[in-house]
Amino acid sequence: MAREPVGAVVALRDVPLRALEGGRGARRARAQRRRALAIGLVSDAERAGAWTNWSGAIACRPAAVLHPRDDAEIAAVLARAAAAGQCVRPVGSGHSSSALCATDGVLLALDHCTGIERFDPSSGRVTVRGGTVLHDLGHALRRHGLALANLGDIDRQTVAGAIATGTHGTGRALGNLSSQVVALRLVSADGAMRDVGADAPELLAAARVSLGALGIVSAVTLQALPAYRLHERTERISLTDVVARFASEAAAHRHFECFYFPRHGFAEAKALDPTTAEPASVAGVEGERIGWSHEILPSVREQKFHEMEYAVPEDAGVACFEALAARLRARHPAVAWPLEIRTVAADDAWLSPAYGRATCAISVHQDGRKPHEDLFADLEPIFWEHGGRPHWGKWHRCDAKRLAGRHPRLADFAALRERLDPDGRLLNAHLRALLVG
Repeated sequence: MAREPVGAVVALRDVPLRALEGGRGARRARAQRRRALAIGLVSDAERAGAWTNWSGAIACRPAAVLHPRDDAEIAAVLARAAAAGQCVRPVGSGHSSSALCATDGVLLALDHCTGIERFDPSSGRVTVRGGTVLHDLGHALRRHGLALANLGDIDRQTVAGAIATGTHGTGRALGNLSSQVVALRLVSADGAMRDVGADAPELLAAARVSLGALGIVSAVTLQALPAYRLHERTERISLTDVVARFASEAAAHRHFECFYFPRHGFAEAKALDPTTAEPASVAGVEGERIGWSHEILPSVREQKFHEMEYAVPEDAGVACFEALAARLRARHPAVAWPLEIRTVAADDAWLSPAYGRATCAISVHQDGRKPHEDLFADLEPIFWEHGGRPHWGKWHRCDAKRLAGRHPRLADFAALRERLDPDGRLLNAHLRALLVG
């Protein structure tokens, strides 16, 4: 089959001009579309509606959604978009609850840039293309006898998207997914390709959690471990038990987390530990299961939801969780979705929510079919009072001013971004508020 030329369009996002009543919005949309057509970024043959994130809360109408298949095509998309004066935002699985990807310019999807590029059995290092979905990677690594040290609660994100936002699992001795990155390949806004590794430690520390603001991460080298099984144990406990036991249980288990359900007044605790036992050894035992790590760590999330999460210092975690639970009971007793608390080890990625400090990550959820902004806005100040840093891929109302005192390397990151992308081609409105102010 003949390959499509670089810049061929998979979906044209065509603004319905009638809905804009022929005003400035219509003229802007027509001009935007003409610029895209003029440089061959889009085809007039294919049209689609607005792009939305997984939960449906974030929507935009890009001029084009492009699916490059290699670094050269990524560089060509960036060059052509720059010539048209358009923003380019990378997009993965769309699991972020924040507006990181939203743009009226070009959405660059890496769903054709997937799979393992290189595997070094002696070191356990594996290089994967940026669009590889974590779920697929887990199974692929298992075939090589390997596994990642940790995974998040969901494994449907792409590798590049997960590291860009500081996605994490739970475990006091375990960092986020970005902490497993030993090198990456970055295609910057000017089309330059950079292999970033140990010989560029500052750039690597910035690029490991980059929000897609330094360039397009087309490949990632991860440090894997020999494949291992985990034994999961769950139990129902009270909120009082969570407060009293969380610190000791988190120290006692490789992975530990709790979910408090305010409407029902109870909590669930989940502990995971490595084991050599066979799955059959706990067959039929209530609240227990054994499986390979990539089978046990993620959860299946079929119902869509909205989420706000903050990372607070570990020693403030339980107090913050208790304060959030109290406000939920007092003001939002009908919320059925859980309040969740996990632990994450400190790391050195400049924009990581766990930068320089052991962390408790606390998440608030709401049904994807229900309003969520008033709920989250009422709870968010509690996170601020406890020194919280927002999860970049979750709902929050932070801007550059509020973040300045919370992220010690924010100014360094902003300066580096300015050097790599002086025209701001990778910035949308959301990122400008976070990084420029």
